[in-house]
Amino acid sequence: MRAAACVAVLLWGAALHAGATQADDPPALTRLLEQASTLEAASDTPDSVWQAAVLYCQSARWGSSEGQYRLGMLYAFGQGVPESRPFAAALFSLAATLGHAQASQMLDSIELTAVELPTCVNQAQLPEKAPPPIPPIPHSPSFALIDQWLLTLPAHKRWIIPLTTSLSAWYALDPKLVLSVIAVESNFNTAARSPKAAMGLMQLIPDTAERFNVRNAFDATQNLRGGMRYLRWLLSYYRGNISYALAAYNAGEGRVDRYRGVPPFAETRAYVKRVIGLYGSERHAFDADLTAASPMLAGKNR
Repeated sequence: MRAAACVAVLLWGAALHAGATQADDPPALTRLLEQASTLEAASDTPDSVWQAAVLYCQSARWGSSEGQYRLGMLYAFGQGVPESRPFAAALFSLAATLGHAQASQMLDSIELTAVELPTCVNQAQLPEKAPPPIPPIPHSPSFALIDQWLLTLPAHKRWIIPLTTSLSAWYALDPKLVLSVIAVESNFNTAARSPKAAMGLMQLIPDTAERFNVRNAFDATQNLRGGMRYLRWLLSYYRGNISYALAAYNAGEGRVDRYRGVPPFAETRAYVKRVIGLYGSERHAFDADLTAASPMLAGKNR
């Protein structure tokens, strides 16, 4: 099964069967969504996912909130069609106004307001096809132990991999780094809870969840979104130094600044060593405009 189908089936619960349609949907619309779902779920080629997008466009044009939601999911993650968060946001917004609960949740996750819909929703026109995959981002190791580690992941946890990979692109993060953090933090357990009240895949403590507007830390999408936003901020704050960013993720940036580096805590040092051991690099690209650099970096070699 393709990564896009895994995400749709196992995460958001957009069930790829007739049960996802409304009970009073016309039979023709129900059949259309079933056909699109089959193409999306059973396909091993991007062209078939694009064919599903064509049918979702038609169902969305007919006023189906489920069709609007599913098409939004394809645009959100660039599956079959070009990635477009504005198109996804507009489609989720439209479906949400019709009472689609999952579309409403995704609208919260995507954190974007848009009204312009894909042309295929307003006119009988084919959507564009997704472009070829882009190369890895700078500083991504060509091979990392996390690649090998993921091969041993149980089947019931593997749906988290394509979800993380897709969301990482939203936050300009190397998915290998995020997956390494998840492996150490929770071992891919969405229900993980620590004695210190850290929750979910990326083990968000209540303060961090609140800081990054995570309402349900045990929801995979929300948890990843909050954890990635924090990790992205830390990489900016420490100017791409992964050791400092990870130490702050574990112990807080205040302690890293106070000790001018990785704090002398056994737990934190072991944590940093384990994640970097899986990831295979100590540098990551960063957005210098996101926040000012940590004062401790003054005079240090970047």
